[in-house]
Parts: sequence; structure tokens; C-alpha cells
Amino acid sequence: MSKTEQNLKDAFAGESQANRKYLAFAQQAEKEGHKQVAKLFRAAAEAETVHAHAHLRTMNGVGNTVENLKTAVAGETHEFKKMYPEFIEAAKQEGQKAAERSFSYANSVEKIHAGLYQKALDNLGKNEPVEYYVCSVCGMTVEKEAPDKCPVCGAAKKAFFKVP
Repeated sequence: MSKTEQNLKDAFAGESQANRKYLAFAQQAEKEGHKQVAKLFRAAAEAETVHAHAHLRTMNGVGNTVENLKTAVAGETHEFKKMYPEFIEAAKQEGQKAAERSFSYANSVEKIHAGLYQKALDNLGKNEPVEYYVCSVCGMTVEKEAPDKCPVCGAAKKAFFKVP
């Protein structure tokens, strides 16, 4: 890999992380009543997304929908089969209960994401409209309607939000 290719990968990762971090900062500012600061963080987060998408396109990281779904299935599968199990084990060994819980929630949900992507791939072109709901505690993603209780973290139905 060339230096520029590595730089694009690093820039994509950095911009992506900045987006997520600034959105979390915006939520905190909003909770504290700092609406203007929250708006600034959201604006910067959007700008970071523009940068990340530009870097990803430059790396030829966006294909057609079939390719993108296959990439998503592979990525999610890697996460729940290899990455998160290793992270969970390390957190257990280090006694890091909060990290273990965070990794475990993500691990459970990544398996669901892989299945949803595979389903979309298998039904591409004949997909029926469906609503998606996401648990704000663990990220559990479900079709059609939110469950009364999250099967991953146990959160109540009110913890789910509908994806616009």
C-alpha cells in the first residue's frame, strides 16, 4: 500500500471518529441546555462526514449496492466472529466490566446487522418497505416495530427510536 493510500485510510478513520465524537458532544451540550454549542457540534460533524465520504470515494470504497451489501455482511461478520470476542476476552481478563458490557452489546447487535444486510442482499429488487427501530442503549436493530423489551440489553420499548 502506498503512503497516500494509507493516509486516505487514516484520514477516513479520523474523520469518521470525529463525526461520531462531535455528535456525542452535541447530545451532551443539548442536555446541558447549550443549544448553540450543540448546533455547532452537529455542523462540524456534518463537515467531517463530507470529508470522510470524499476520502472513502477516493479509495474506491463505495461500490454498487450488491458490492456494498457484501462488504457490510463481511465487515459485520468479522466483528461478531473475531474482533468483539477478542475484545470481550481482554476486557474480562482486565476486569473492565463496562468495556466488557459495551463490547458484548455490540457483538450481539453486529450479528443481527449481518443478518439484516444478508436479507437485503437476498431480496434486492424485491424488498418490501419496512421500518427499522434502534435501541438507544445497545444499538439492537429490529424491523417493523420495537419490542416491549430489548432482547440484548433489556431496555424498555421507549428506549427504541424509529430510523427516519
